[in-house]
Amino acid sequence: MPSSSPSARALAVALLAVLLGALLPATAAQAASRTVQGGRLDWGIKSSFQSYVTGPIAQGSWSLTGGAATVGGSQFRFHSATGSYDPDSGAFQAGFSGGVHFVGHKQADGSNELDLTISRPTVRISGGSGTLYADMVSKERGSGKVTTTAQVPLATLGLSGIDMKGGSTPIALDNVPATLTSQGAGAFAGYYTAGTALDPVSLSVDTKAPAAAKPSKSPTSSPSPSATKKKESTGRFEDAAVDWGVRRTFREYVTGSIGQGGWTLADGAQDGGALFRFPKGKGTYDAKKQKLNASFAGSVHFTGKGGLDLELAGFAVRVASGKGTLLADVTTDGGTTDKAVPLVTFATGDDLTPKDGLAVLTEVPATLTADGAKAFGSLYKAGTAMDPVSLAVAVDAKAKLPALPDLGSEAAPSTASATPSAATPAAQPAAADSSSRTSLAVGGGVVLIAAAAGVLYAARRRRTARDTT
Repeated sequence: MPSSSPSARALAVALLAVLLGALLPATAAQAASRTVQGGRLDWGIKSSFQSYVTGPIAQGSWSLTGGAATVGGSQFRFHSATGSYDPDSGAFQAGFSGGVHFVGHKQADGSNELDLTISRPTVRISGGSGTLYADMVSKERGSGKVTTTAQVPLATLGLSGIDMKGGSTPIALDNVPATLTSQGAGAFAGYYTAGTALDPVSLSVDTKAPAAAKPSKSPTSSPSPSATKKKESTGRFEDAAVDWGVRRTFREYVTGSIGQGGWTLADGAQDGGALFRFPKGKGTYDAKKQKLNASFAGSVHFTGKGGLDLELAGFAVRVASGKGTLLADVTTDGGTTDKAVPLVTFATGDDLTPKDGLAVLTEVPATLTADGAKAFGSLYKAGTAMDPVSLAVAVDAKAKLPALPDLGSEAAPSTASATPSAATPAAQPAAADSSSRTSLAVGGGVVLIAAAAGVLYAARRRRTARDTT
């Protein structure tokens, strides 16, 4: 059989090289690990423990820290996931912000025998097994010894039937069984033994490809301390925001079986899950005297059954002599508006001192005023603890306000899920978005192979015809 000409072979090699060049980038894109950025984890820890803490025996309570929220009947929502995900191996790691503080069994000296904080849960999955870690602060029963431990392996996760490979964004897991570990039992102050079933875990996180490296910039000189000090003492500020969730139980009342309602944000107000942010602060600030007079944009309007109709707008903050007041325009029943009603007060001390161009108060306890009690239709008495207040004032244009909790995007129905009964295989994560690029590359490769085969066939026909002649 006559061999193909050198030029035909060279052309075929060139075409195959193009084919490999088209395929390799797609393969690399698929293999690259992705960054977890944004998302939430919903977990009740153990519902019966919640009931025990607030019940007639412990007579205690629980509170949220670090922007954690509630969702559903008995779940806590942790937020702002960060971590990594490898679609090829299924390796997954995501840490979340926020915490829950349980107290109960108050003693004669005012302390609590039961005192437990669980915060910053982290989920790690590798090789088909998963573990939930958390920071734990617990008081030992009997001795009262307080132990603080970072990232305790608190619970093992039942991942039977779940394939973490090739997941898309968002990555979501629903109702994953969780079992208390021996280390977790110790950090739980001995209230439960290892092997105890905890509440199932659900999470949803966004993933994105690693960002390309940015060219380094030449260092710029920073303003001198004297220049910053001068700017801070001029009485003006660049930007400000105040965060306040009103009151957790009030939000739950509004959306619960009694209120059967909700709320609407307007005029720039933002929802942070467990709080509302009122941005675009304007006014005056004196860092030396620790005085602030600021107004903010945004409103929140609560509505529900039984005549529930309350709108809070025109928020303002006044700080002087170590004390702060949060005010708002209050409109009830869609009618009369009372201007600049002092809703809650909070202590500031000397904490409103700028650092790196930013003065921050974080989750300062707030107390309802007498005027605030009237605004809520006497639903709460004056002196009632309301949600804490967070405040940020930027005195430097380059200073950035603290970010809101990042809950990520909503999970699609086709993402991974797990149920406590694993009789049927759980759905796998949807195909990775990189696979679509791989499919396109493979399709292009098929066309290139066909073209190469056609060139070789045509070259051989021409050589055969020439030899025959």
